[in-house]
Amino acid sequence: MGKASQRKGAAGERELALLLSKLGYDIERGGSLSFGEKPDLSGLPGVHVEVKRVERLNVAAAMAQAVRDAERFHDGAPAVFHRRNREQWLVTMRLDDWLSLYTCHKYADD
Repeated sequence: MGKASQRKGAAGERELALLLSKLGYDIERGGSLSFGEKPDLSGLPGVHVEVKRVERLNVAAAMAQAVRDAERFHDGAPAVFHRRNREQWLVTMRLDDWLSLYTCHKYADD
């Protein structure tokens, strides 16, 4: 990965961390120099966050990385948070994982 790509990825992590922090989540960055020793971001209970800040995302490869890392860190359902230039953040999850989170939230509100 080139330095420009690393800088863009780190900027994406900082941007998403700030956005989630402003929404009240206690977010911590793994840091771009952790070289996979820590998750990209932590602080969303039950969700493993994989951040991608690219124009052309290979969704299958990004999701495979998120699944591997979620299993390794045991920090929740794998989710890829991704954004292109001048676009909003999107989240990609496996349907089963999303349904589990949705069901837990639904019953917590009752």
